[in-house]
Amino acid sequence: MSLSGQRIAVLGGKNGLLGQALTRVLERAGATPFPLSREDCDILDPMSVEQWLDRHDPDTLINTAAYTQVDLAEDEPDKAFALNATAPPLLATMAARRSIPFVHYSTDFVFNGQKTTPYSEYDEPNAMSVYGVSKADGERGLLKLGYDKTLIIRISWLFGPDRTNFVKKILGLADAHPTLTVVNDQMGSPSYTPDIAENTVRLLEKKATGIYHLANSGETSWHGLANMAVNLSGKNCFVKPVPSSAYPTKAVRPPYSVLDLSKFTRTTGVTPRRWEDALKQYVLEDLGLGS
Repeated sequence: MSLSGQRIAVLGGKNGLLGQALTRVLERAGATPFPLSREDCDILDPMSVEQWLDRHDPDTLINTAAYTQVDLAEDEPDKAFALNATAPPLLATMAARRSIPFVHYSTDFVFNGQKTTPYSEYDEPNAMSVYGVSKADGERGLLKLGYDKTLIIRISWLFGPDRTNFVKKILGLADAHPTLTVVNDQMGSPSYTPDIAENTVRLLEKKATGIYHLANSGETSWHGLANMAVNLSGKNCFVKPVPSSAYPTKAVRPPYSVLDLSKFTRTTGVTPRRWEDALKQYVLEDLGLGS
């Protein structure tokens, strides 16, 4: 299915890290995206969303908005659950009334990280943090609703243009410090937002529904990601690996949350590019660093 001429509402598309990338990719695909912020319609106020949908009548509704402050969620569970658990099924209900596709993004944090091989869509969520539990509850609510045009995409370790992210923070710190310490015992799948956006479009073109995992191929630790970013940038900084115990956090992180991308590849015929290649594009081209 071509997205050319499709009118697509992107909640979180005006200011979000993923939402902005998705808006650009949808435009390139020939669609007419409507990037929305809380000021346009507040997903915690269903009436405001209904009114917006009635006025603009989109062909697809995509939700990239979420409560993503992992540690703060431990102190603000009500806010995390409102955005991550309560809102998604309400949005899907609105999409169902209009018989339009609904796309929602979830996270690798729905898993506890006790596996040593990549997590597939068929592994049972077992989150260890308020953030992870709230996102898992959002998924469960959507599955319980059972709307057959729902697509749930789990993503992880986002970096990319437009907004601050882990990689950009590390590169900023590398300007001010000769040595940085970054944990090396948490493994995951880095995800470049323009690639996530392009692969979301591929799933939409295939009319995919259900749960899919999306990330860049390969796996690394936070230290591996930071170290390569600093090396690519040419900054004079040593990135030292340390265990997670050196950086106690309020929320428990999954020690291993690599995502299995094979279902996406079977559906689209596309293998996502390596995270190293995506990181190189981000550091050298988007940020204009290195040589």
